[in-house]
Amino acid sequence: MFIHVTAAKYIEDYRVQLSFNDGSNGEVDLSNELEGEVFEPLKDKSFFQSFVLEGHTLSWNNGADFAPEFLKELTH
Repeated sequence: MFIHVTAAKYIEDYRVQLSFNDGSNGEVDLSNELEGEVFEPLKDKSFFQSFVLEGHTLSWNNGADFAPEFLKELTH
């Protein structure tokens, strides 16, 4: 089964509540994952909050996204 993010809700700072197509859900903190040119703009919390669900994962309009499998590994 391919993992897909089915729902996402901003919590605070760089934390997001996620639900996956396998029925699991939890919170992910992306504060330590915002390195590199495409992720640098996400350090602006207002920009970070502008994510959408696209391509079965979190995505931002600057092209940044995270693989859904990676997000699931970080979820607790």
